[in-house]
Amino acid sequence: MLAHLSVANLVLIESLSLEFGAGFSVLTGETGAGKSMLIDALGLVLGGRAKPESVRAGAKEAEVEALFELGPGARAITTLAEFGIEYDGELVVRRVVQAEGRSRAFVNGRLVTLAQLAQLGQDLCDIASQHESVSLTDPATHIRYLDAFGALDTAREGVESAVEKLLLIVNEMDELVAKERNRSEREDFLRYQVKEIDELGPRPGEEAELSQERGRLRFAERLTEATRRAAERLYEGESAICDELGRLAGELDHAAEVDGSLAPLVRTVEAARAELSDAARALGRYADAVESNPARLAELEERLFKLQRLLRKYGPTTLELIAHRDATSRELEGLEGATDRIVALEKERAAQLAALSQQVRALSKGRRDAAERLADAIGKELAQLGMGRARVLVDVAPVPVQGDSGLTVDGAKLTRQGIDRVEFLIAPNRGEDPKPLRRIASGGELSRALLALKRVLADRGPAGLYVFDEVDAGVSGAIAEVIGHAIADIGRHRQVLCITHLPQIAALASAHFVVGKAERGGRTFTEVRALSAKERVEEIARMLGGVKVSDTTRKAAAEMLRPS
Repeated sequence: MLAHLSVANLVLIESLSLEFGAGFSVLTGETGAGKSMLIDALGLVLGGRAKPESVRAGAKEAEVEALFELGPGARAITTLAEFGIEYDGELVVRRVVQAEGRSRAFVNGRLVTLAQLAQLGQDLCDIASQHESVSLTDPATHIRYLDAFGALDTAREGVESAVEKLLLIVNEMDELVAKERNRSEREDFLRYQVKEIDELGPRPGEEAELSQERGRLRFAERLTEATRRAAERLYEGESAICDELGRLAGELDHAAEVDGSLAPLVRTVEAARAELSDAARALGRYADAVESNPARLAELEERLFKLQRLLRKYGPTTLELIAHRDATSRELEGLEGATDRIVALEKERAAQLAALSQQVRALSKGRRDAAERLADAIGKELAQLGMGRARVLVDVAPVPVQGDSGLTVDGAKLTRQGIDRVEFLIAPNRGEDPKPLRRIASGGELSRALLALKRVLADRGPAGLYVFDEVDAGVSGAIAEVIGHAIADIGRHRQVLCITHLPQIAALASAHFVVGKAERGGRTFTEVRALSAKERVEEIARMLGGVKVSDTTRKAAAEMLRPS
C-alpha cells in the first residue's frame, strides 16, 4: 500500500506531500490542471523513464519519494531479499532526476539500478491507463493475463528457465557443428602452428638472453680490451688506483692518530679500495673469459632470426608466443573431441527436451482449462459494465512452426513461454463471431475490457496498489456509475487510486483529492489537496454543472455522496 508520496520540482509541482489510506481514493480537477503529473511522479519511483524536461524550470533536479507498507507475504519482500536490501516493515523508494537527464534511484537508502527498480515496481503498483487499454489489443500481452488468472506464473517461469538451459545446449551444438564442417582444414592449420613453435622450443625471456650473448660475441675484442685496461689501471699496472688508495689510507691513518675524528674517513677510503680491488679482479676474469666464437655467433643469429619470425606472427614476447601455443593446442584437442561432445550434447538435449515437453504440456493444459473460466469471468464483468451482449473467447492455440523453427513439441514451436499463443476475442453484439480486440473495440469498449480484466484479477496480482488513469474515457451516465462501483469493488481487495472526470465515479471514493493550478510571482504551480466533506460536495457539483455551481447541482452532489 502507498502510504505517503512526496514530490519536489517536477514540471509544475514545486513541493507536494500527500498521505494515502487503504481503499478507494480519487483525484479530480479541471482539464490541464496536472492530474497526470501525479501518475508520472508515481511512475518514476516505479522505474519509469526519466525525462530532463520533467525537472521544473530553474531547478537543478526533481525528486520523488514514496513510502510503501507491505503486507505479510508480499512478493516485493522476496524481491528486496534477492537484491540484498533490508526490509523492516517500511519501504522507502526515492528517485532523483537531474536537469541534464541523469537519474538515481534509492530503495531504503541503498542505490539500485533502474532495472531493479522496475522489477520491484511491478510488485508494488499496477497502473491501468488509456494507453494500457490500447496495449490490450496486442495479443502478446494476453498470455500474461491468462497465466495470472490461472495461477500459472510459477509454471511459466519454470518453463522459461528450462528453455534457457536447453538453448545453451542447442547453441553449443550449433557452434560445434559449424566448426565440424571445416574441421579438417582447421586441424591442419592448428597442427602446423603447434609444430612450428615446438620445433623451436622457445623459453620465457629467451629473446633478451640471446640478444645479450650475441652482443658479447659481436664485440668480443672491444669488450676484452676495455675490461683488461680497466683491471690494469685499477689493480694490476704501475701506479694502480688501488695502490694509490692504499698509500692515501696509510697517510690518513697516521693523521688519525693525532685527530681521532679522521678515523671514519680512513675506513671509507679503505672500503673504497677493497670494493675497487674486487671490481678489478672481476673485470680481469671477464676479460679472460671473453672469446671470439664465429660458429656460436652464427648459431645465435640463426636462432634469433627464427625466434623473431615467430614473435612477429604470434608474439611480441616469448611469454605470449608460448601462451598462443598452449591455446592452439587446447583448441586442437577440442576439435579432436568435437564429435564425441556433439554426441553427448545430443543425448543431453533429447533428455532435457523430453522433460521440458512434459512441463509445457502441463502448462498448456492449465491455460486451456483457465481460458474458459477467464472468458466467462470477463464476460460477466462486461455485462455489469453495460456490455451485457458481449461474448468473450480466450483463444489458446499452438505457436505455428515456420521454416526451421528449431525446438518443437507436439508440432508446435517451443518458445520461452511454452507452446501456446493466447488472444482475447470479443463479439460486442449478439449474433457476431468473436474477433480480435484490435479489430472491433472502440476506446470505451477497450477501457471497459481492461477494467473487467483488472477486476477479475484484483485478488491475484502481486501489487498492493491499483492506479486507474481515466480508464472511464468514452462512457457516461448509468454506465459511469457501474464502472465506479466496479472500481470501488476492486478497492475492497486492493488500494485504488483513480483519476477521473466523471462525478458518478468520484462520488463512490472513500477519499477525494483535487488537483488545481495557481499563480504566484508570475509562475504557475500545480497543487493537490485532500477535500473535506463540504469541499467534496462543491467539487462533485462542479463536475456535474461546470464552472457555475448552483444549489441544484449542490443538492445533486450531496445526494450522490450520501451512503447507500
